[in-house]
Formats: sequence, C-alpha cells, structure tokens
Amino acid sequence: MRNEKTDLLRGLRAVRRFEDRPIPEAELTEILEVARWTGTASNQQAWKVVVVRDRATLDALAECGVQHLAQAAVGLVIVSPGTIPELEAFDEGRISERMMLAALAQGIASGVGWFKNGGRARARELIGAPAASAVRTAVSLGYSAPGAELGRHRRPLAEFVSERSYS
Repeated sequence: MRNEKTDLLRGLRAVRRFEDRPIPEAELTEILEVARWTGTASNQQAWKVVVVRDRATLDALAECGVQHLAQAAVGLVIVSPGTIPELEAFDEGRISERMMLAALAQGIASGVGWFKNGGRARARELIGAPAASAVRTAVSLGYSAPGAELGRHRRPLAEFVSERSYS
C-alpha cells in the first residue's frame, strides 16, 4: 500500500546538474529549519551548517571533491567538531538526508558528497572553519537541469532484505 508521504521519501534522488536559477530565501530557510530539528547523537547538536552562495567559492569547493557544487545555486557545508568521527559522520548523514528531503518537498533538487582527502583541509580553509573541525560533507541545492535525474532502478526488496540471518 503506497501513500503520498512515503512516495515523497521514495522519490528522493541525488542530482548533480542544476539550472542557473536562484533558490528563494523562504525555501532555503525552511530547509535549514528542518536541519535544525534533525536529531543528533546524545542530542549534542554539535554541527554547524555554512551556507555558500558565492559562485567562486562554490567552484573552489567543487575542486575539493564535491563536483556538483560547481553548478549548485547554494552549497550547504556541514562542519562538525572533529572529536568523535564515527558519531559525527552518522549525524552528518542524518542532517544531509533531512535537508535533501526538505528540499524535495519544496520542489528543489539536491545532491550530497564528501570532500576527499586533502580537499577536506582546503574546504575547511575556504569556509573559515576552525582548524580542529571536520569538514567532510556538502549538500548542493538547485533546480534540476533537464535530464539530470537518473538512478530510478532499484534492486528488488528480496535481494537486500533477509530475516533472522544474513543470506
């Protein structure tokens, strides 16, 4: 049995090509409010989200390993304290997915990626984050370019779910 709420969740796709079109401030604020209410390990709420709109900065961040930021209208860079990597990475996944779902609910496309290797230090520098912080994850936001949404194929449920034991 399907319903519109789970259809929204099922409809989320990562987009890596965007139109050159700004995101209205009210919609961005709504996405950030959803992020603010995302749960975190031990309710620490230790991360911070840096909103990047400047084209030159988005291009420089794209060179750090998250290429789709180069076409995004807005980049959301998640900064964690850098003290408990496993928990912070888990929380970054939670907030990323929630921001992406909030964007989808407003007709805005999104993509998520990790800065790679030395790109993390450069990304941290570009956004002025503290030296001890972890800058791993970025979410790109924009309006999907024609033909940009791919990846609609999924394995059947029986191929990735088993009961009682791994089989």
